[in-house]
Amino acid sequence: MHNLGILLSGRGSNFIAIADSINAGRVANARIAVVISNKADAPGIANATQRGLNALVIPSKGKKREEHDREVVAALKQHNVHLICLAGYMRLLSPWFVQQFPRRILNIHPSLLPAFPGLEAQEQAFAYGVKVSGCTVHFVDEELDHGAIIMQKTVSVLDTDDERTLAARILEQEHIAYAEAINAVLGGEFEIAGRRYRRKTV
Repeated sequence: MHNLGILLSGRGSNFIAIADSINAGRVANARIAVVISNKADAPGIANATQRGLNALVIPSKGKKREEHDREVVAALKQHNVHLICLAGYMRLLSPWFVQQFPRRILNIHPSLLPAFPGLEAQEQAFAYGVKVSGCTVHFVDEELDHGAIIMQKTVSVLDTDDERTLAARILEQEHIAYAEAINAVLGGEFEIAGRRYRRKTV
């Protein structure tokens, strides 16, 4: 059984989707060992508590990044976390944090990276006038929205879309993609050549 650690700062809709996928058997051989937020008022923490999961608040306000990261890493290691899933965690991890869990930190981003990294990705895509957008699950490295891509899902941008409707349809695909990516990584049969993630063939 693989222990997952979830990091979030807000409502944590991807956390809820992961938890539901585990409960439904769509993510196999995994359990959520701990949910950690840097904000005490994050709705995702309340949801984790309601689900009977280990829920921790480790405040980041007023702390240096690496000082806070060391507290979070200590909690993850205490719960024997094998794979970390960022679910709307609004902090950039320090290089030290990333080095503690090489190729064991996943993030999901609401664009087809490398297009539109950073905040407000859907708004960027809509303003740019792209015809296709989507989401990307990738490994986390020391740079923002940069690590090797595990999976992408595409979403057509309709003439009737606005930023809100496009974001909602991308979010639906995020929930599907994250579960599939977790399964792929936990399966362990992959390699990274350059930036390319590849499933190993038997």
